[in-house]
Amino acid sequence: MNALIGFGLDIEYHFARGLRAYLARVARAVGVGFESCSLDLDVPSSGYVALDRTLPDRPAHDLALIWDEVHGWSAVVEPASGGAAKVLGYLGGAEVVPPPGAVAGFVDALRVTASAGACPPPVFRRAGHHEDLVDRLPVTGPEGLLRPSSGAW
Repeated sequence: MNALIGFGLDIEYHFARGLRAYLARVARAVGVGFESCSLDLDVPSSGYVALDRTLPDRPAHDLALIWDEVHGWSAVVEPASGGAAKVLGYLGGAEVVPPPGAVAGFVDALRVTASAGACPPPVFRRAGHHEDLVDRLPVTGPEGLLRPSSGAW
């Protein structure tokens, strides 16, 4: 039996590649490398960026950014000794996938206020159905020409 595989319509493939590229661009914008990132493609999908700085009022806590497909970006502090992360705030705004520069501005605001953004978390969308996120993520490699449509990235 023969089957035609629609590689150009593989939403999860393009979503994973685009989210990885987006996370790398955000990491660069906040001054760290991609080695500071992790990605979870389960539903809900999420990304993590460890920052190489602490906040003046919390020197014993590591600072990180977390993105998830429902709430967008949040800033968290994690006790260096382990334990649960505490959310400082959410970027909020109008977009679950904001430009990397907006995320960097969010981190800069944290330095001044030690808390920033929206609380409680914004709800941008339901988890899953990644086809509505694909066009918001960067196109990667020549296979990007095969994406269902081409986004602004």
